[in-house]
Amino acid sequence: MAKIKLLALDLDGTLFNQKKEISLENKAALKAARAKDVKVVLTTGRPIKAMEYLLKELDLISDDNYIITFNGGLVQKTNGDILDKSELSYQQVENIQAEMEKLALPVDILSDGIVYSISNQDHHSRYHLANPTLSFKKIAGLDHLPRDIIYNKVVIVYEAAFLDQQILKIPAYFYDRFEVFKSRDIILEIMPKGVHKAVGLDLLVKHLGIDASEVMAMGDEENDLTMLRWAGLGVAMANGTAAAKQAADAVTARTNEQSGVAEAIEKYILKEDKNGII
Repeated sequence: MAKIKLLALDLDGTLFNQKKEISLENKAALKAARAKDVKVVLTTGRPIKAMEYLLKELDLISDDNYIITFNGGLVQKTNGDILDKSELSYQQVENIQAEMEKLALPVDILSDGIVYSISNQDHHSRYHLANPTLSFKKIAGLDHLPRDIIYNKVVIVYEAAFLDQQILKIPAYFYDRFEVFKSRDIILEIMPKGVHKAVGLDLLVKHLGIDASEVMAMGDEENDLTMLRWAGLGVAMANGTAAAKQAADAVTARTNEQSGVAEAIEKYILKEDKNGII
């Protein structure tokens, strides 16, 4: 196995525990990995504005550190310099809202750190509960959505049983136009077609001059599948979905509540011999 030069980390269900905190053991492991010149890249669906506190906490803000946000839709340095970005058009947002309205699913449209929330058939978004660090603006409909902004992605955040029931009713054509996947049991994400975590990572490693074989990616959910398959070493969490475990090369013995990230770093990065072979 190639020596790991970059560690791509999902947050919820992976690096975070249920309280959305990073354990001391995980922090120590990340510090040790960085001491071996391994780049730590947070790879998330969140916008960078919701990540600033975390980047500071992990001492990752510089012109030599990187972050992938919006599930691969934005690749940038942690100082804010953008390498690559993708976005939805207003017409695509219209299409998404029209379909979600039929399904009585509320819609949240993300533009950087601002979320524009639209209720559908008296069903209201729960995104503010899932990610309270963002700024939320309730709007009556798309007529009230600004046209001069970036539309990074659309999310639907609602009670899991109803959400899963309605997902089955999404028309087939919709999957041809967009990337559609769950990132948590209550969150459905809709991205521009062809944009996902593996795409963002591929752009980044080309910029850095390293190979996918030198990347270890860790995740637990549906939106992590592409990077788990793409990376030289994909590691799913013990608490991950069946699909994540199937896509990965390895599965941790410990969950996110038990610092499973630290376990994988110790096993695959810190215990290499001089030839880089585990």
